Amino acid sequence: MDLITTATSTDESERGASVAVLPVGSFEQHGAHLPLLTDTIVACAIAKAVAERYDLFLLPPVTISCSHEHAGWRGTVSISATTLAAVVVDIADSLHESGIDQLAVINGHGGNYALANVVQEANVAGPRMTLFPARADWDDARVAAGLHSTANQDMHAGELEVSLLLHVAPEVVRNGFQLADHLADDRRHLLTRGMSGYTSSGVIGLPSHATAAKGKAVLEELVRSFADHYALLPSAKA
Repeated sequence: MDLITTATSTDESERGASVAVLPVGSFEQHGAHLPLLTDTIVACAIAKAVAERYDLFLLPPVTISCSHEHAGWRGTVSISATTLAAVVVDIADSLHESGIDQLAVINGHGGNYALANVVQEANVAGPRMTLFPARADWDDARVAAGLHSTANQDMHAGELEVSLLLHVAPEVVRNGFQLADHLADDRRHLLTRGMSGYTSSGVIGLPSHATAAKGKAVLEELVRSFADHYALLPSAKA
């Protein structure tokens, strides 16, 4: 799939969107069967789909974020939460300079806790940003797609992520996911121990249950549920 928009300035001037969409991914280990870029691909797939459906201004992705829980796995790269927050705030300010005052942040990595604070602070004076998908949106998408696993079971490189990539970028999914299931349901000390305290493969989930059809259904449900987030922004089009 195309991760970077190829729209021109003329294209966006003609579109005249008042809401921009920013995919935020990560660059971190996803076991032996998914690429380091997995969360960025997921964020870009969702962002592209909602931008097309609601005719919004699609931005290029933030590809490195807060992956500190994956420290120690070769290839994982992180920036600080302070830096990530500053990047998103700077992007929002830059958009404002060009007349775009609303921003939908599409987060593909669960460890980007800082984004919630950025969005909350931006909305103090009134709705200006939304963070998508929320936990409830992911839960609804799991149900709609008939996923076998729960969100708690399927934390990382599991059924959900493999299904999405089988749908949008099957060429990057490597064989082996069918035998990579690993559960670690009690992760209460994750912030202290990191992922390596609960998995040696980098997987926590049930990737063996993944299918492209499930990934398609997940994405379709997310596009539908984005409507509620979009409607809260003042300049949303009917």
